[in-house]
Amino acid sequence: MELLERLVPYLPLLVGGVIAAVALVARKRIPGALVALMITAFIDMVGLLMVLPLLPFYAQRLGGSGTVVGLLVSAFSVAQLVSAPLWGRFSDRWGRRPTLLVALAASAIAYVIFGFANSLLVLFLSRIVQGAGGGTVGVIQAYVADSTAPEDRAKSLGWLSAATNLGVALGPALGAYAVALGERAHDEGSASDALAHAYPGLLAAALCLVNMLFAWRYLRESREGTRAAAKPGTSRAAVARVLSHPSEPAPRLIWIYAVAIGAFQGTTSILALFLAAKHGVDEKSIAFFFVYIGTLSVVARAVILGKAVDHFGEARLSRIGLVLLTVGLVTLPLAPSRSWWLLALSVALMPLGTAFTFPCVTALLSRVIPAHERGLYMGVQQTFGGVSRVLFPVVFGFAYDYLGHGAPFWISATFVFATIFLGLGMEEYTKPKPQVAAD
Repeated sequence: MELLERLVPYLPLLVGGVIAAVALVARKRIPGALVALMITAFIDMVGLLMVLPLLPFYAQRLGGSGTVVGLLVSAFSVAQLVSAPLWGRFSDRWGRRPTLLVALAASAIAYVIFGFANSLLVLFLSRIVQGAGGGTVGVIQAYVADSTAPEDRAKSLGWLSAATNLGVALGPALGAYAVALGERAHDEGSASDALAHAYPGLLAAALCLVNMLFAWRYLRESREGTRAAAKPGTSRAAVARVLSHPSEPAPRLIWIYAVAIGAFQGTTSILALFLAAKHGVDEKSIAFFFVYIGTLSVVARAVILGKAVDHFGEARLSRIGLVLLTVGLVTLPLAPSRSWWLLALSVALMPLGTAFTFPCVTALLSRVIPAHERGLYMGVQQTFGGVSRVLFPVVFGFAYDYLGHGAPFWISATFVFATIFLGLGMEEYTKPKPQVAAD
């Protein structure tokens, strides 16, 4: 533990070195059509992570408790999962580019509201607006599917995920810098108390406006002729289809995504508690583990995923990812106390498993649904994933308290392993369709 605590101050340099190395290795592999989208998604994630770590402090300043903070987090998730299919359907009808521009505008408004929130009600409003604007993950995924060949979609989705992970690493640092700027301005008398507190929100909003200008200038519409295409179905019909026809390819893939991501996020939510109880990790050294997971996620998606997809194919690689995630979840509680190497190996299997699973599952989903409903169903996938991300942490928190510290990981592993059977036979949908010979 003392070694980990001595390493913590050097983690930013370590992460920066890894990111630089990944960029040098992979700079020629990124498809040109995705560069603008990756930059847009990266900047958007930076803005989100600028304000997210500050949320508990803002809520506390306004008289909120830990329960209120939890509700604020949930408000974002609920707004996001409700809006996701609506954004997807809108993008199918009117195009991906205008949808993303409108969503970025909504995020900018939410950041301003966040900055000047003077009551918990206004803070809740900012989270709802921000969550509604953040329901475009499915739209971005549909943009990738539109812009790349079917065999390249999993790799491209991996690149996109790697870019957003870089935003996760940079955002909190910029948020802390904005807080320092606000405090300095207040001390110098150039900013009122309210304006000083608003600095992070205003900086995030400014970044969002810059992102809008960038997207407007460089992001090209991937669904040319969308308005003339067949109209997509309704969000309600798509959700009902997933529930009533679970044996169809698209619902199977959506259930794999929802269960696996919920199980992973649920165990991540109690990982710090588990590591503290069994391995003596504290608030000074916990950053090491999350940076470790984040760095592995970037490396796996940017360096390993493409070659693995070429070798195994999306369907088989998604099952390999589920197996790796299952093994990691099962073995993590079994690592002896303070056995760092075994613990590091178990933890490493989790981001590696998710890096192989989620891009491949989403790429397969893009193949089994009609092009004119691609945004709709990818939005529905995010809705089901959002519900599981809300439910699993609650269930696993209860299991941790009353069933034992290892119970959440083993319950999660059981759910993840079960989804492997849902993915059997998906190779059929990656085979090229036979060409009909002309007479």
